[in-house]
Amino acid sequence: MYQIDILVQGYPGRAVCHGGLGWSTSTLLRAADRKILVDVGAFGIRHLLNKQLHACGVEASEITDVVLTHAHYDHAVNFVLFPNATVWIGELELDWASKQPPGFNPLPELYVRELTQLARVKRLRHNETFIPGITAIDAPGHTPGHLLFYVDDERQPVLFTGDAAKNRAELISSRVVDTGDVAASQASMAQIWRLWRRRPNTLLVPGHDVGMILNDQGLPEYVGERRAAINAWFGDDLEPMPIDLCCQPRLQRFSV
Repeated sequence: MYQIDILVQGYPGRAVCHGGLGWSTSTLLRAADRKILVDVGAFGIRHLLNKQLHACGVEASEITDVVLTHAHYDHAVNFVLFPNATVWIGELELDWASKQPPGFNPLPELYVRELTQLARVKRLRHNETFIPGITAIDAPGHTPGHLLFYVDDERQPVLFTGDAAKNRAELISSRVVDTGDVAASQASMAQIWRLWRRRPNTLLVPGHDVGMILNDQGLPEYVGERRAAINAWFGDDLEPMPIDLCCQPRLQRFSV
């Protein structure tokens, strides 16, 4: 049995004038002997991630496992903050990422190099159950070695889709943007739907949106409230524009 806390809620959007936001989902799973993070976000969430872990009574040194859906910066770079954790990433993903030259893409080259050199990094293969109850499933397209993670619990399974299904719009339309292989992404999306429909009440945690379950009509329904805001300094002093305090991040907690 895992307790799941969505520490940082992903956001389904991008900046119009400044490129990708990189606001991705980071989730904590806890059992008696493990504290697991599924994706760990980009530099911008470091302060928030630490705050949310403390709200759960967890220190960075206590994290036993960091599980990465893929190697892009907004999901992977913060693995370095958890020195006692085993880091899990797809074998195909790391092989591909490590062979890419520096380029204008979301791969953090120096962090990928570190992933290839650390002894505590473990490489995953398709259908490998690497932590009790958690299985890695190939879902190529967004990147060649992208993985889904399926938490098998008879009361409420959980499916982490990373960027194979970033948001509700992609799930409903079965169209994926920002993919390296459109056909592979469409096949991965079909696989996600098969896994999601297989058992009732499966919680789907996407890479850049609020968690969802399927309602009685078989349509995705959010299980939390989206919270996002940007503060700005457009005036003549450092007083920020007011924002509604209800936008402050909250934990989303589930027992599964």
